[in-house]
Amino acid sequence: MSDYLVKALAYDGKVRAYAVRSTEMVQEAARRHDTWRTVTAALGRSLSAASMMGAMLKGDEKITVKVEGDGPATPIIVDANANGEVRGYVSNPHVDPERNSQGKLNVAEVVGRNGTISVVKYLGLKDNFTGSVPIVSGELGEDFTYYFAKSEQTPASVGLGVIIDKDEVVAGAGGFIIQLMPGITDDVIDDIEHKLNTMEPVSKLIQDGLTPEELLFTILGKDNVRILDEMGVTFQCQCSKERISNAIMGLNEDDISAMIEEDGGAETQCHFCNEKYMFDKTDLQDILDEKRAGNEPQ
Repeated sequence: MSDYLVKALAYDGKVRAYAVRSTEMVQEAARRHDTWRTVTAALGRSLSAASMMGAMLKGDEKITVKVEGDGPATPIIVDANANGEVRGYVSNPHVDPERNSQGKLNVAEVVGRNGTISVVKYLGLKDNFTGSVPIVSGELGEDFTYYFAKSEQTPASVGLGVIIDKDEVVAGAGGFIIQLMPGITDDVIDDIEHKLNTMEPVSKLIQDGLTPEELLFTILGKDNVRILDEMGVTFQCQCSKERISNAIMGLNEDDISAMIEEDGGAETQCHFCNEKYMFDKTDLQDILDEKRAGNEPQ
């Protein structure tokens, strides 16, 4: 089953909801960055959250999420857009502490329990929207819940999960965001809270085969949910050799010449996807010639 997310309303529009299956996306990120299992869980939860936050945008809008704690794997940086394209990386992929007291992957240990979660929204306006809140647990679900409450003034519940099997493969990943709209009644809030407190972990439900729709049905009740939209999500980086060429062309001529004469070429690697780009002497000379041609008086 391919990864995708759904957008929905529930309880006559008093609840806005998102749910995602991100198993393949998280596995691709883990493969590209060679993350160890606990870091895979931390990066995967961040990717899942950002994918749903990106789905709240429209058009060419995009979002950057930065998790910066005092744990050894951070900062974790994730980009997402309104089209379901997500990319991200961690600062240290090779961390794997002992499991926590519940026998689960100790995500808080690699993220840290002190620090911040920052969100920048690029909305095509003169000034970008930026929100930042303290990390409250390091488990990330609670931290994104706190972000929505404090930075966006929207009561919400965020559930995120990643299950790693014995072969170090991502067996299940996904999450949900439930947002409470103005006018919601206390009895509906109590009903949702009861279901959230008694349900199995979201990653386990996805591993068991629940679709994003069924995940929302479990939390909100099938009769209460109206699915509005469905969209695919994927790990997708925007880097390319052309983009890197443009960046090199932005250097001064002496620096490009030094790459040719002293280094005999250049190699660069994208932080987000680990893709490597090689430029031999001929590539660099072509870039330098094009730069010089552009600088000649007309």
